[in-house]
Amino acid sequence: MSHFITLSEAEDMTSRYRDNRNSILGEDYQGQDILPVCETFDREAFDTVLEQEGCQKIRIYYGMEEDLKVHAIIVGVNAEDEDMLPGIGVEAVIIEKGMRCPPMCPPSSPLNS
Repeated sequence: MSHFITLSEAEDMTSRYRDNRNSILGEDYQGQDILPVCETFDREAFDTVLEQEGCQKIRIYYGMEEDLKVHAIIVGVNAEDEDMLPGIGVEAVIIEKGMRCPPMCPPSSPLNS
């Protein structure tokens, strides 16, 4: 399975998402930036996940803070397609705390404007 898409496909998808991100929420939740436009993470965080022994893939979950804002949660995945999670005798890492847009938005690009 190829995970690659064209810039045009990415532009269409991100534009459609931005156009609809508030309207897919109930009225009480619109205009609160519950759904981010994007999140930015340092390379070091992804390198740390990918360098874990046995890590074959990355999986992205979506979580919600108490203020209802949605965040990406990233974990490594092993060859058996299992999440690599911290536990007894296991040192695994979980990524979150990305720079969420809004409010910390990147410079304008075809994917965000």
